[in-house]
Amino acid sequence: MAQKAGVILVVDDERDHADGIVESLEKLCAQTIAVYDGTDALEILRSRQVDVVVTDLKLGGDFDGLAILEEAKKFNESTEVILITAYATIDTCKEAIKRGAYDYLVKPIDIGQLRVLITQACQKALTANERRAQKPKAGKEDFVFEGVWGNSPAMEGIFEILRRVAPTNISVLIEGRSGTGKELLARAIHINSLRWDKAFRPVNCAGLTETLLESELFGHVKGAFTGAANDRKGLFEIADKGTLFLDEIGDMAPASQAKLLRVIEDGIIIPVGSNKPTVVDVRIISATNQNLPELIEEKQFRQDLYFRIKGVNISLPALRDRAEDIPALIDYFLKEAATEVGSKVAGITDAALTVLSHYDWPGNVRQLRNTIRTMVVMCDRDQLDARDIPPEIAQRRQLLAGNRPAAALGDVSLGQLEKQAIQETLAKTKGNREKAARILGIGERTLYRKIKEYNL
Repeated sequence: MAQKAGVILVVDDERDHADGIVESLEKLCAQTIAVYDGTDALEILRSRQVDVVVTDLKLGGDFDGLAILEEAKKFNESTEVILITAYATIDTCKEAIKRGAYDYLVKPIDIGQLRVLITQACQKALTANERRAQKPKAGKEDFVFEGVWGNSPAMEGIFEILRRVAPTNISVLIEGRSGTGKELLARAIHINSLRWDKAFRPVNCAGLTETLLESELFGHVKGAFTGAANDRKGLFEIADKGTLFLDEIGDMAPASQAKLLRVIEDGIIIPVGSNKPTVVDVRIISATNQNLPELIEEKQFRQDLYFRIKGVNISLPALRDRAEDIPALIDYFLKEAATEVGSKVAGITDAALTVLSHYDWPGNVRQLRNTIRTMVVMCDRDQLDARDIPPEIAQRRQLLAGNRPAAALGDVSLGQLEKQAIQETLAKTKGNREKAARILGIGERTLYRKIKEYNL
């Protein structure tokens, strides 16, 4: 016989009913505890780990079953709660699921069904606790991720928020200019959460039409619309028990906002063309480069949705506002790029570092990362130098600290540097212009124009 495991707490103000449940579960679990009011239940939850709570919805005193559910999740997110009710309604069930209940049963309860539910819920709780035990404790080093690394006061404050927010299920809204690393920050939150071993799914709300976004989020059934040849799961269902990242949420159409709000409130999705509801458990992280309060004033964004997604707000500063982080970011991206392309580049000269540190980086961290990657690809020495800096950045050499002479960049003209960079990149990509443009950090049309200009 398998070893019994799990601690079960039964909460019911009818003593005979509570004791009867405990007696029926004694051979199933390591320990089953009965209490007869909400106050005693809270004392148990505070003082020890409980894997599963079975509670009546209606309790005498100051707490009902939904309050017990909320408090249990607050003390330990892994604790699973099964509600028992004599009057099951759709609203009651929706509210219970929305607040995180594992399931519910209607009186008179079927003991066999209860035992099955408890076995499943207990296994889920124990697995979650094991994952949490395996996950290293959150410390500063746990939040060193590409694009969000830094020692500036602004980033230290963000890391402190991450340490507090990541282990919870609270929704997060990330604000910041394009390229500041909002998706990377969202991934950092997910990786350091209890959902770290489940799916992380990003979606760009600005990159899809209203119809496509709805299908992407909620899925569709075959024949739901022209081109729907097969059933398809949406990202909410794919990311069940994981994290969904809604990028550029400020660009979402009003109708899509209303549907998203309903899913967040109910925890239930209905695929396009279907009438079958599916319960999902997804953490929402959103991001925007827009001012949502202003959009609310202009009636372009729903205020109720704003309050739902803004559980905790994180504002990522532009790179120019945390310039002290640039040297460390350069070092990080240099090592990353060298490993990726198999380069021998292992460092950067002071002259090049000074130029890069004084550039204003309008494209923020994304632009810095792409620039370092391009420099590493193009460099055939063991150190990056000023001559490796792309022309559009090298033109800012007058910003060198201490007014260093332009000769620090070498005696090659900017046009020659640009032509050489394009030639070498085209050679490395074997003439693949699309790939070359991506490496150089420019558009394909710009590359075509430069090729014609330099007669390449």
